[in-house]
Amino acid sequence: MPAGGHGHGSVRQRTRGLGLVACIWFLVALGFAYVSSGQTDPRLQAYFSAGLVVALFFFKRINPAKRIPRVFFLAIATFIVLRYLCWRVLFTVEFTDWVSFTCALILLLGELYGMAVLLIGNFINLSPVTREPVPLPDDAQAVPTVDVYVPSYNESRAILEVTLLAASQMRYPEGRKNVYLCDDGGTDQKCNTGSPESRIAAKQRRAELTQLCETLGVHYMTRSKNLHAKAGNINEAFHKTSGDLIAIFDADHMPTEEFLEKTVGLFLRDPKLFLVQTPHFFVNPDPIEKNLGTFYQMPSENEMFYRVIQRGLDFWNSSFFCGSGALMRREHLNVTNGLSGDTITEDAETALTLHALGYNSAYIAIPLLSGFAPETMGAFIKQRIRWAQGMVQILLLKCPLFIRGLSLPQRLCYFNSCFFWFFPFSRIIYLLAPSAFLFFGLRIFAANWQTFLAYAVPYLIAVFSVSNYLYGKVRWAFVSEVYELLQSVYILPAILSTILNPRAPTFAVTPKGETLTQDFISPLANPFYVLAALNVATMGAGVYRLFHVVHQYDVYPIAITLFWGVVNTVLLLATLGALRERRQLRATHRMPASVSANLRLGEQVFPCRIVDLSIGGCGMIVRDVPQRIFETNKTGQLEVTIGEERVPTVLNLQLRNLRVNDDTNEIAVGAAFAHQNLDEVRAKVRLVVGNKQRWIEFQKKRESRLSVFGAFVSLAYLGINASWSHLTYLLTNAGEGITGKARSRSTQTFES
Repeated sequence: MPAGGHGHGSVRQRTRGLGLVACIWFLVALGFAYVSSGQTDPRLQAYFSAGLVVALFFFKRINPAKRIPRVFFLAIATFIVLRYLCWRVLFTVEFTDWVSFTCALILLLGELYGMAVLLIGNFINLSPVTREPVPLPDDAQAVPTVDVYVPSYNESRAILEVTLLAASQMRYPEGRKNVYLCDDGGTDQKCNTGSPESRIAAKQRRAELTQLCETLGVHYMTRSKNLHAKAGNINEAFHKTSGDLIAIFDADHMPTEEFLEKTVGLFLRDPKLFLVQTPHFFVNPDPIEKNLGTFYQMPSENEMFYRVIQRGLDFWNSSFFCGSGALMRREHLNVTNGLSGDTITEDAETALTLHALGYNSAYIAIPLLSGFAPETMGAFIKQRIRWAQGMVQILLLKCPLFIRGLSLPQRLCYFNSCFFWFFPFSRIIYLLAPSAFLFFGLRIFAANWQTFLAYAVPYLIAVFSVSNYLYGKVRWAFVSEVYELLQSVYILPAILSTILNPRAPTFAVTPKGETLTQDFISPLANPFYVLAALNVATMGAGVYRLFHVVHQYDVYPIAITLFWGVVNTVLLLATLGALRERRQLRATHRMPASVSANLRLGEQVFPCRIVDLSIGGCGMIVRDVPQRIFETNKTGQLEVTIGEERVPTVLNLQLRNLRVNDDTNEIAVGAAFAHQNLDEVRAKVRLVVGNKQRWIEFQKKRESRLSVFGAFVSLAYLGINASWSHLTYLLTNAGEGITGKARSRSTQTFES
C-alpha cells in the first residue's frame, strides 16, 4: 500500500460499492441460513455444522493480513452466526407460561445485541488499513502552520509542565507552530464567583500557569465563562487563533517529538481530509491491570480499539476523533464553527458531523503520545460513564443511521460505536439468566442436546474464533467480559437516565495523577458481593437439580447451564480481585527502558543501563561498583545521549535506593531527577516521553495470542488468587502492611 494508505479521491465510491456488496451478501446468507436452520434431521445438521467449523479453522490458519482468506473466514463465521440466529429466534422460544416466556425474550434480546455487535464488527474489520506517514516537504514555507491546544481544567502544574514541554519540542519548521495552554481552571468566572477559597485558588492557578507559560515560551489562554466544558474551551481558542491545522492533546497526553512529522503530511495529500487520529498509549496500568497485576504480561484494554478497530474504521472512512492525539484542519472545522457541543462526547460528535458533510479522516496506528490512565476504580468508572452517556446521546440525538450524507458503511460504523455501549444490558442478562433456570426452573431456552450441538456449539466456536482471529494479539478471550461486567452495574443506571433525558448528562473531568497510600477495598465492590452470592447459590441449586433430575433429558440443559455458571463465577472472581485497590505511591509510573548511559558519582564514572524511566526518576543497573561508594554519595549525574541527533546530556540525580544482586555483582539503583535549570527539564522530557520506539517495543513485548482455553485457565487462576486476596483482606483488614514489609526487606533507602 502506498504511503498514506488508500486514496481518498474515490473513497466514498469504493466504500459505497463494497458496502452494497457486503449487504447483498448478508441478505443472501441470511436467506440461506434460514433454510439451513429448518427442523431437519439433527444428525444432518450436525454434519453440516462440522463442515462449517472445519472450513472456518482452515481459513483461520492462514495469515489474517491476507485479504481473500480473511474475507472467506469472516464470511463463514458470519453465516454460522446467521444460521444460529434463525434457529434461535424460530425454534428455541416457546410459550409455557408468561414468566418463562418473558425471561426467554429478555435472554434472546441480550443475545441479539451480542450478535449484532459481532456481525457489524466483522464488517468493520473486513480490511483494516495500515497507513504509512507522508513525508513533509523540504521547503519550510510549504508546510501548514499548526496551533497546538492543551485544554486543562484542574490538572496540576507538574503535569501541565511536562505536556507543554513535550508539545513545544515536537519537531517542526521554526515559526510554523504555536502551543497554547487552554486553561478552564482560571477563567473569569472561576476567579470571581464561588467561595472565597475557590476564587483565591483560581486566581493563584491563573497567575502560576501564566508564569509557567511565559517561562516555557508557550501561550496562556483562558476565557470568561466555563461554557460547554472541553468543547467550549477548545472553541474559544479556535476562534482566537489562525493556524492551518489544530493539534489537540489532553493535559496528561504527552506527544513524542515526531508527532507532527508523522501526521501533517497526510493533509498535504488530501484537501478533503479533516482529521488524522493517532492511538492513545498509557504509561501506567488502569485500575484493573494494577489490581490484578497484568500490566506487563497482558495487552491493555484500549489496544483492541486503537490497534485493530480504528484501522478497520479507517478502511470505511469512519475513523473518528478521540479527543486527544489528533490533528484537524481549521478550514473544515470552520464549517461546523469548531467542535460540536450537543453531547458530552464532542470528539466523536464532531467527526460524525464532518463525515456527513463529505470530509475524510485518516488513522495512523503509531503510538505518538503517552498519557495516564485513571489510577483508581472510581476515576475509571467516572470516565466510562461519560463515554457511555455521550455515545448514547449521539445515538438518540444524531442517530448515524438516519443522518444524511453518510455512506452505508459509515452509518454502520458509527452505529456500532454507539450501540456497543449498551453492553451492560446483555452482560447483566448473561449473569442472571442461569439463576432463572437453575433456581426457578423457568424455561428460557427450548432445545435438546442434539440441536444445541448442531447450532449453538458451532456458534460459540465461531464467536471465539473470530475474536481470537481479529483481536487475539491485543485482547485475550474473556478479558472484555471482566471489564464489561465491572462497568455494567454502574453504567446501566447512567444509560437509562440518558435514555429518559438525552440532554441531561454533563461533562465530568477524569481525575489525574492520583496516588493511593494504602491498599483498600473499593466502595464499588458492594453490588458484586450480592452477585457473587447469588451465583454461588445458583451453582448449588444446579448441582442439587443435577442429582435429583426426574427425567433423563433434563441432565443436558442443567449441565450446560452449570458450565455457564462456572464461566460467570470466573468472571466474578476476577472482578472482585480487581476491586481490591492496591496502593500506588508513585505519582508517575515507571516504564521499562533500555538505554546505555554513564553514572557519575563524585569523580568516578561507571557505565550503566537505564532499565526504567518516568518523569520523576529512573532505575539503573550498574556492575562491578564497590557498594561503599553509594554510602558517601547521595547525589549523582546521569550522562546520556538523547534524540535522533544523539545530543550528549547530563541530568542531576538524587539517589534513593539500591538493591544488590550478589550472584551477578549487579546493583540496581533507584534515583529521582533533581534538575537544576529549565534546559535540564527539557532534556529530561525528551528522554522520558520523546521517543515513540519505547512505546512500540513495550506493546510488542505484551503481544501474544492465547487460545480460548488457555485464556480461560489463565483468568481462572488469576481470579481465584486475586479474589482470595480480596476476601482475606476483607476479613482480616491486615493488608495495609504487607506491601510495605515486602519493600522494606528488598530495599535499602538513602532517605533519612
